[in-house]
Amino acid sequence: MKEIFQEMKKAAREGRPTALATIVMQKGAAPRAIGAKCLIGEDGLLAGTVGGGMLEARTLREATKVLASSKPTKVSFVLKGKDVENSDMLCGGEAEVFIEPVSYEVHLPIFERAASIEKRGGKAALATILNIDLWKDHQVAKVLLTKEGEKVGSIDIPPAAWDSLDTYLEEVIESRKAEKMILGDDLEVFVEPVVSNPVLYIFGGGHVSRQIVPLAARVGFNVVVVDDREEFTRPEDLPGAAEIHQMPFDGVVEKLGVDEDSYIVIVTRGHVHDKNVLGQALRTNAKYIGMIGSKRKRNIVYQKLLEEGFKEEDLKKVHSPIGLDIGAETPEEIAVSIVAELIKVRAGA
Repeated sequence: MKEIFQEMKKAAREGRPTALATIVMQKGAAPRAIGAKCLIGEDGLLAGTVGGGMLEARTLREATKVLASSKPTKVSFVLKGKDVENSDMLCGGEAEVFIEPVSYEVHLPIFERAASIEKRGGKAALATILNIDLWKDHQVAKVLLTKEGEKVGSIDIPPAAWDSLDTYLEEVIESRKAEKMILGDDLEVFVEPVVSNPVLYIFGGGHVSRQIVPLAARVGFNVVVVDDREEFTRPEDLPGAAEIHQMPFDGVVEKLGVDEDSYIVIVTRGHVHDKNVLGQALRTNAKYIGMIGSKRKRNIVYQKLLEEGFKEEDLKKVHSPIGLDIGAETPEEIAVSIVAELIKVRAGA
C-alpha cells in the first residue's frame, strides 16, 4: 500500500491520471496472489505488480482503455494452453484483475488511512464493489472500514448486503486473507485486510539473530530485538530492526506488549536465559513461539518448566527445534529456516 500511495500522491500533484489494478480472483498456480496491486499511468507501470509477463502486459493494455473512458473493467486470464504459448507464463492457473480509474479525491484518503494503519497499527478492511454498473457517473464504489467503526469512502448497497458484509469484514481482517464474495443475488465485492505488519520479538542478539533480522524485515515483519549485553544491541549489527533494547531478560516479555498477533523467537546465549524467556512467553497469547536448540536442550528446558507448573499442553505451543527442516547448519541457513517457518505460520499454512 505504501509504495502505491506515494506514487498516487505524486501523480495527483502532477495532475496525471492513473488506474489501479488488483488481482481479485486467483485459482491454481499464478505469478501473484489475490490482492496484488499495481498503479498504472499513461506511460505504463508506476508502482507495484500483478505478476509480470503476459498477465501484466495485458493488464497495462486494458488500463489504457480505463484511463481513456474513466470506467472500470474486469479482465480474466487462463494461464494455460494457447493463452500462454510463446510467453513466459507457464503457471497453469486462472486469475481475474479488476482495473479501476483512480479518483484522487476518494482514493487518496482511503490509501492514506490504509498506509497509516499498516505503519502505526490497527485493523481494517477495504471493500471494493466489482459490479461495473455501480461505478456510474464517475462514482467510486470503495470504502475502508476499521474495527472501531471509522469509515473512509463509501459504497451504495442495500442494508441487507451491509449486514452480510460486516460479517465478512471481521473474517477477512482476522484471517488476513483477501476474498471475493457474492452478496445477495449478484453483488460482487472484493474485501481485503488492512493490518499492520506483525511484530517479531527476537530475544538474543547473537550470530543467528543478526541473520534473522534483515531477512524477517524484508518479508514484512516489524522486528524488535532484545539482549542484555551492550555489544549485542548495536544498530549497525542488526540492520532492519525497528527497535533494539538492551535490558535484562527477567520480566522482559510483559514490558513489550506481546499480543495475539506477535511472534517470538528465542535465540539467547544459553539454557538459563532460554528457559527464562520461554516461561514468560508461554504466559502470553503470542501467535508463534520458537526456541532454538537441539532436542536434548529443548527437553532439558521443558522438564524444568514442567517442574515449575507448566503443562504439556503449554509446551505444544512451542516450535522447537525452531525453523523448517531444510538441513540448515550455518547462521545464515538457520535464519532462512526460521523466517520460512514464520512466513508459513503467518500464511496460516
